Amino acid sequence: MKWKSLIGAARERIGGHVRHTPVAEVRLPGIDLPVALKLEQMQHTGSFKARGAFNTLLSGPVPQAGIVAASGGNHGAAVAYAAHHLGHDAQIFVPEMAGPAKIALIERTGAKLTVVPGEYANALAMAREVEEASGAMQVHAYDAPATVAGQGTCMAEWEDQGLKADTVLIAVGGGGLIAGAMAWLAGRRRVVAVEPETSCALHAALETGAPVDVEVSGVAANALGARRIGEICFGLAMQQELASVLVSDAAIAEAQRWLWQEARQLVEPAGATALAALISGAYVPAPDERVAVLICGGNVAPDPLA
Repeated sequence: MKWKSLIGAARERIGGHVRHTPVAEVRLPGIDLPVALKLEQMQHTGSFKARGAFNTLLSGPVPQAGIVAASGGNHGAAVAYAAHHLGHDAQIFVPEMAGPAKIALIERTGAKLTVVPGEYANALAMAREVEEASGAMQVHAYDAPATVAGQGTCMAEWEDQGLKADTVLIAVGGGGLIAGAMAWLAGRRRVVAVEPETSCALHAALETGAPVDVEVSGVAANALGARRIGEICFGLAMQQELASVLVSDAAIAEAQRWLWQEARQLVEPAGATALAALISGAYVPAPDERVAVLICGGNVAPDPLA
């Protein structure tokens, strides 16, 4: 697949619909060089997901039945937002674990929202039933070329902003964001996957040699709680011999606190997961290694200003 051209086309397509999010540098204890951050929690609806949502909806005709999507919360909010701004009806399915802040965010878009018992996989099953029965267009959260190409625009944008890193750390749920990064970079920089110990579909797949179902739980499960890694992500990860590390819930919480106390960035657990690898020592850069971290989501629960 010609990912560079797909991501380049996605940039042109979504340029007037998404934000160019800022970058920053921070100093972390024990790390010699500044760490670059991409503040994607400042994207529309509080996560990078708006990129893939707009790219999908702008890539072709949308059926009269509208759009359907399953999500742990952030993808659903992004699809609902994109659908609203482009004039389409949307049905969003989220699991109960999405939490009140993300549920309220989706409700504010005017989309039809269904909260499903259980986890993301249950919401996806219901969304697929609606897709088959109604003819609505399914916008997959991570395992579709248009989604991955849209997410890849984040890394392309970061490089245009002067990224100098040797290594980029990215949190992984279903794999759409890191797949987009790998697709764009094509091995030019080292990419490291960071997952919670209790929601680690990619790590399990890399150990096993194929995508497998995993149990999901923990503080970041409503954003990183995919039961099985996407095929696109897994294929790219195998091609590029992707490095993978795991972090504890305690490390994620500490990274959240650090981002707020030291950088005044308020992020959700998933948004802090990649930085947790550095703060906890799960990933230790070499003395001269330039490291960057993608901060991916800011929908904190409960909403501090609700």
